[in-house]
Amino acid sequence: MKAINMLFLSSVSLLVLNGCMSTEHVLGERKIDYDKASGGGRYSILQDHAPTGDINVDHLPDIVPQWEPKSRGGNKSPYEVWGEKYWVMDSAEGYVAEGTASWYGNKFHGHKTSNGEIYDMYAFSAAHKSLPLPSFVKVTNLDNQRSIVVRVNDRGPFHGDRLIDLSYAAAARLGYHKKGLARVKVEAITPVKGGSSPSVTDVKVASSSNKSVSTTSNTATPSTKATLIFSHLQVGAFSTDVPANDLKRRLFEAFDTRVNVSVNKQSDGLYRVLLGPFDGDASLSQWQQELQQAGFGSPVRVALIP
Repeated sequence: MKAINMLFLSSVSLLVLNGCMSTEHVLGERKIDYDKASGGGRYSILQDHAPTGDINVDHLPDIVPQWEPKSRGGNKSPYEVWGEKYWVMDSAEGYVAEGTASWYGNKFHGHKTSNGEIYDMYAFSAAHKSLPLPSFVKVTNLDNQRSIVVRVNDRGPFHGDRLIDLSYAAAARLGYHKKGLARVKVEAITPVKGGSSPSVTDVKVASSSNKSVSTTSNTATPSTKATLIFSHLQVGAFSTDVPANDLKRRLFEAFDTRVNVSVNKQSDGLYRVLLGPFDGDASLSQWQQELQQAGFGSPVRVALIP
């Protein structure tokens, strides 16, 4: 896919080696452009495909996120692919997005990823256009609510509006490996340097002008942890206010005045759409279920600290 071939100069290597999907997905058409499809002759397989026969990924261990320094490769910003420029984020912290996920498999198996590692389609990894390499993200299939944590060590996908490209094993764990595409929610997990790895839960913390403390952080004091009260549900987080307010409008249309909806801009620049406050776990669970049934994804519980 993917890694930059040092024998090629300038953007040509990126052009031919950073594709992240089957040939049809990459080119957006059935007619194969040999140079692009073969990565300048690098790949013997022109059209990506799954491994022969079904594989069981249930036995594969889950990834435990841990702090890692940025890779020497794959973090140049901006970089260019097929005439388009892309910028790499300084940090993955606070990143939340929803979109389309694809997968890549046998064609790229055993070849280098963008940060110089070897791609293994049986590992839980992913490619993303702008997250720092490496990064850890939780990916949720919005059609069946299955979730997985993957390590992002590659660039792509560079076709249309695809958000993320998962390894074949990760796609199988999420249940869309035979369909090819899935609607997903991607949430960054950012371990603290020198600290223990955060637990992977569905709990996040958001704030407006209030101070917030992450429930997954191991640096909070016991007294701070004891004060956390999960009172709100976060339904989305966006880099601009337009999609946030659009989601707020759709929530009002669906539930009228049964629940309070607010859009809060935080210090990280994200606009978070929050519902609440709720008066306890029972109400939070009820509304999580109602929102899922109404097609609003998988809302996460948040705590606002005065």
